[in-house]
Amino acid sequence: MSELKLENVSRWYGNVVAVNGVTMTIGPGVTGLLGPNGAGKSTLIHMMGGFLAPSSGTVTLDGAPIWRNPDVYRRLGLVPEREAAYDFITGAQFIQAMAKLHRLPDPDAAARRAIGLVEMDYAADRAIGNYSKGMKQRIKMASALVHDPPVLLLDEPFNGMDPRQRLQLMDLIRRMADEGRTILFSSHILEEVERLAGHIEVIVAGRHAASGDFRRIRRLMTDRPHLFLVRSADDRALAAAIIADGSARSVRLTDKGLQVEATDFQRFTWLLPQVAKQADVRLWEVSPADESLESVFSYLVAK
Repeated sequence: MSELKLENVSRWYGNVVAVNGVTMTIGPGVTGLLGPNGAGKSTLIHMMGGFLAPSSGTVTLDGAPIWRNPDVYRRLGLVPEREAAYDFITGAQFIQAMAKLHRLPDPDAAARRAIGLVEMDYAADRAIGNYSKGMKQRIKMASALVHDPPVLLLDEPFNGMDPRQRLQLMDLIRRMADEGRTILFSSHILEEVERLAGHIEVIVAGRHAASGDFRRIRRLMTDRPHLFLVRSADDRALAAAIIADGSARSVRLTDKGLQVEATDFQRFTWLLPQVAKQADVRLWEVSPADESLESVFSYLVAK
């Protein structure tokens, strides 16, 4: 079980600050790295992968510094956002070269294994220049897996993939996480992070904006309304009771049930069963209507 740790990490280019005082810990499982374009996600990943030195602060893997530490590099696999392969060689040749750079005892066998993991066997002998964007992404993934590292850093790994390729890679990432690997991936498609990540780290304008389970973060946002979908045996009667009680800002009757806007998450969830009981209305369903990752992300970016 490996752990990446960033402590008060900053990175600047001249007068431009790309990352500012970020502290976070990435442990086993899948962690999603979120942030708008230019937030500093790629800069963070490159510092974690040993491609960039922090201007200040420390980046370590299991207590060992990553920058200029070849022993640590052997335990990391990186999929950069930019293209990172030569178009004139085949996929198999590229992965074999990566295996040789890692000084693996059987480069050919390691390359075949990695190519098989990303389901690129059928195109291994074709020139990378003839690959689609999605195929290039998968061969880059194979290059990160060839030395079987315990830590994977994936920068926008799903770019250019069709739906089938996305599902295959998601399944692979889940399997690797179940094996105990530490996986960090960034994505601009919020649904991908929501489906994969058990934990999120949010970067906004180079700063660490939030950390944790996105549903828990959403519940902590007490300074804005929370939306709930409520279904009951008598939605009209329940709506009248909620309005009369004053426990919600607004109530709207929809074809799916009541859409209730509450200003206080904890108070509303405590009062609703009591209001329903007093109105003699049976509750069938109470579910948050705005707990998506997009809701969390939009809120944090606007802060």
